[in-house]
Amino acid sequence: MTKTVALDTAWVRDHPLPEPGDQGKHGRGQVLVVGGEAELAGAAMLAGVAALRAGAGKLQVAVAQSAVAVLSVALPEARILALPRDKLSSAADLVIQHASRCDALLIGPGMMDDRSGLAATLLTLRTRGPVVVDAGALLAVPGAPRQPGLVLTPNAGEMARLLAVSKEEIDADLLAAARKAATQFDAVVVMKGAVTFVVGPDGSAARYAGGGPGLGVSGSGDVLGGLITGLLARGASAFEAAAWGVFLHGEGGARLAGKIGRLGFLAREIADEAPLILSSF
Repeated sequence: MTKTVALDTAWVRDHPLPEPGDQGKHGRGQVLVVGGEAELAGAAMLAGVAALRAGAGKLQVAVAQSAVAVLSVALPEARILALPRDKLSSAADLVIQHASRCDALLIGPGMMDDRSGLAATLLTLRTRGPVVVDAGALLAVPGAPRQPGLVLTPNAGEMARLLAVSKEEIDADLLAAARKAATQFDAVVVMKGAVTFVVGPDGSAARYAGGGPGLGVSGSGDVLGGLITGLLARGASAFEAAAWGVFLHGEGGARLAGKIGRLGFLAREIADEAPLILSSF
């Protein structure tokens, strides 16, 4: 079995990210974030901001129609798309139209589940770029066809549902669960926890144990998903984008712990640390 490497400063120095060149925002890629319910539209915003903080050049965010006006003001850097309520075909057509021009797609922030079937519909189609799947959208993965560039970001509870086992079984061996899911779904898997594992379908595995307990806060996972998606849009491979995203997320938490305290910093503050971390490598 492939050795698990430490995800640390030495690893990121040995795996530099693609340079954007001089093409401006177009050279750094375009991200589309597909969110969930109107009352959780902020999750899509957290993810979108994180994608930009990771260096993506352009951002679109698709949310419930009733949240568009507020999000357009709160997130002026993005184009906000309105998902028609209770019209699956129209919502899917809208996302597919815009995804065809994007370099990376994130599905799931703010989705409690996939009651509308939007995630399931999107995952049956091949998109132009890689796809990151998080939160309630993960429930659509087992029934979807396999496609290259898929990144899954489950916590222990979500992984238990993905693999149809108990959460206790997942908690007992997070790495084994991540390896099983990576093979079963032909995906890069980010198994989130106090120690986070990144595992590729080829057996590649990395372990990150930093960051601290402050990262266990509402919205933190949305930020991680956005960081990974932004790095994918810049041209990083699925495994390297996932690993770098975990590193940025964790190191951002560590820096905030020093500035604010071990507990009490907000998810929205984590991504703000990413540019300075990136500039140090």
